[in-house]
Amino acid sequence: MKLTDIARDTKVKIIDLASVNELVLHRLNDFGIMEGSVISLRKLLPFGGPCMIEAKGQWIAIRRKEAVCIQVEAV
Repeated sequence: MKLTDIARDTKVKIIDLASVNELVLHRLNDFGIMEGSVISLRKLLPFGGPCMIEAKGQWIAIRRKEAVCIQVEAV
C-alpha cells in the first residue's frame, strides 16, 4: 500500500522506494530513512499539501506526490 493510504499515527515499514525521485531519495537517506525503516504518518495536510512523517524521533515533511511513491506495509 502507499504511504498516503495509511491511517495517522500507524507504524509501517518501508518496502519500496524505487519510484521516488532520486534527489528525494538521497535526502531521505541523509535522514536515515531507507527500505526496511519503520516510520509513521503524523499529518496529512489538506488540499494536496505535504505529509509529515516521523522516523527515528525526527519529523520530516515530504510532498504528497513523493509520499504516494513510497510503498509500505503494516508492522
